[in-house]
Amino acid sequence: MTHRWTAGLAMLLASMPGPVSAQSGREAQLSREIDRLTAEVERLEATRAIKTLQRAYGYFVDRALWREAADLFVDDGTIELGMDGVYVGKQRIHDYLKRLGGGREGLRYGQLNEHMMLQPVVDVAADGRSAKARWRDWMMLGQFQQHAEWGDGIMENSYVNDGGVWKIASLHLFTNFVVPYAEGWARAKPAAADWRSETAKSFPPDRPPTVAYRPFPGTFIPPFHGDAGGSR
Repeated sequence: MTHRWTAGLAMLLASMPGPVSAQSGREAQLSREIDRLTAEVERLEATRAIKTLQRAYGYFVDRALWREAADLFVDDGTIELGMDGVYVGKQRIHDYLKRLGGGREGLRYGQLNEHMMLQPVVDVAADGRSAKARWRDWMMLGQFQQHAEWGDGIMENSYVNDGGVWKIASLHLFTNFVVPYAEGWARAKPAAADWRSETAKSFPPDRPPTVAYRPFPGTFIPPFHGDAGGSR
């Protein structure tokens, strides 16, 4: 679509009357405008593709489709949730997520695992080959007639354009809280000194956590990837 639009403007330039010098000046100005608009369209298209990609991750995690979720990463992609450490590569990401989700593909009867990808702030690199984004992961978790939890966290992720397809290069969830539905966050107790998941303890990561912090009621602010005034 962008190519056809650019070609149409080029034909318009060629048909413009007037002195050669004046026409050449107008052509140069319009050519610069075409380049600027083309770059803007490509940036907006990349932003939309990245939002779709991240929400697809959320949908797959919602339904415990761990293979599909892991396949959204580049081959050497990484995932880091809370203080569990860094898992590297699609297979390790798959195995880690599967263990976190109960050790099976697909939801159990009565299992709720909703992860809503909200408040995106996306910044696409000038060359259009990579991007970073900040998200809020709002969670509704639980098991029918057994337990229910609220969850909240901030994601700082990176993405790459792999042969024309956007993929997740790194996903880092800074967990804010996971608290019982009935009591809520107002009655949350401070996290234990070692607040890694049981999965991380029995299935160690490839690398230690990159940031040490304490969740709510602590007041840690996850670091921003850059300019918060990027594409929305």
